[in-house]
Amino acid sequence: MREQLLAAETVTGIQWRDGALHLLDQRLLPLEQHWLTCVDVVQVAEAIGDMAVRGASAIGICAAYGLVLALRERLAEGDDWEQALEEDFMLLAETRPTPANLFWALNRMRERLQRLRAGEDALAALEAEAIAIHDSDREANLTMAEFGLEQIRRHQGSEQTLLTHGNAGALGSGGFGTALGVIRAAALEGMVGQVYVCESRPWLQGSRLTAWELALDGLPVTLVVDAAAGHLMKTKGITWVVVGADCIAANGDVAAKIGTYQMAVAAMHHGLRFMVVAPSTSIDLNLATGEDIPLEVRGVEELLEVEGIQVTADVDAYNPVVDVTPADLIDVIVTEKGVVERPDAAKIAQLVCRKRLH
Repeated sequence: MREQLLAAETVTGIQWRDGALHLLDQRLLPLEQHWLTCVDVVQVAEAIGDMAVRGASAIGICAAYGLVLALRERLAEGDDWEQALEEDFMLLAETRPTPANLFWALNRMRERLQRLRAGEDALAALEAEAIAIHDSDREANLTMAEFGLEQIRRHQGSEQTLLTHGNAGALGSGGFGTALGVIRAAALEGMVGQVYVCESRPWLQGSRLTAWELALDGLPVTLVVDAAAGHLMKTKGITWVVVGADCIAANGDVAAKIGTYQMAVAAMHHGLRFMVVAPSTSIDLNLATGEDIPLEVRGVEELLEVEGIQVTADVDAYNPVVDVTPADLIDVIVTEKGVVERPDAAKIAQLVCRKRLH
């Protein structure tokens, strides 16, 4: 399956070349494919905060490359680069509050700096570490695709009708995607009859990004409004709901795109299986439950305006962009380290201690 996925790759959103970070601007897709070139850490932070790049894994990867750009600039400024670099760590850490992968990547880059040997080239070491984070995420997605495919094969027979929410695809990761990696693998095995994609308000990641990715791959994709999810479960023979995650707490509670929670409730009511696909870097054992996960609330203009023009009544608005799905609503969490069925704190702790299985 790994070779098949590699051969079928159609989308990439992050490129590191010529000493700069190049990002496919997700705000403009699918109507325009425009690449941003980030040459300093401020530009990377702005790209993350403004959602030119989004998706927990992709954010972590970009933050790692952002620190490479920051270090290059700090070294050029003078000798006290370590102290100055702390400001850049803080800048990146403050871009988005929820994605665990962001803070994992920043911690890994900090640890690499702390392991520098006497006389070692700090910039080369940090660049190699960022590239390793990027490559590792791609490999994790390939492994998760295989594990998720096996779950679908084991529990459901041949042709599947799948439902996904948000964008957990190649654009939100280092490549291939988490939830979409599993869906792609199932399609390559001839197991997918239909994929329903929720539009994913307010940024429309489902309609603009997920549907675009799947259509490029030639999958049978149908777009629906978010509020249609329960109706589809009742009437369209959905077999699996497959989603990604921004953060997973120690007890298996999952923070993901707003609307995921209500989809999990509806899936349980209809007796459907609910799969979360995310790398182990999305797990934060310091967060005991979903109640401890910092949930991002973005500006109300994202609800009230379209391209800067107000299209609603002059009212207050509330714009949470992630919610928490309790572990007891989740059938399986798929990571590159293995699979956890009916997640709880003991199973999550055991998973984190494992080495990668592939």
